[in-house]
Amino acid sequence: MPGGYKFYRKKCFNPKKEFQGTTKELARFAKALAHPARIKILRFLSHSDFCYTGDFVEVLPMAQSTVSQHLKELKDAGLIIAREQPPRVSYCINHEAWQRAKMLFKDFFDALKTEEEQSQ
Repeated sequence: MPGGYKFYRKKCFNPKKEFQGTTKELARFAKALAHPARIKILRFLSHSDFCYTGDFVEVLPMAQSTVSQHLKELKDAGLIIAREQPPRVSYCINHEAWQRAKMLFKDFFDALKTEEEQSQ
């Protein structure tokens, strides 16, 4: 990768912007997706209008407390919505956030492809 580092330093890295805005938002979504159980949860939710914690415990080989922690990570990232229905909580995909994540990942990978093409 001759010159790749210089290209990156000149074209991509701006310390004032690097860890703000869409970069931070994309990282938040990436972190939420960075565990296989969370991917399974999202796949499960994509086929349902909503699910309860117990529904996930039935299909994932994990304790309820572990499933709850994964649901919390997805909720904190905004990818799912939790609705209190005492004594239970139901979960569904946050379609607005999901569309935003899809756009950010697409833009990110398209930009990487463009940078790669320009550096060749």
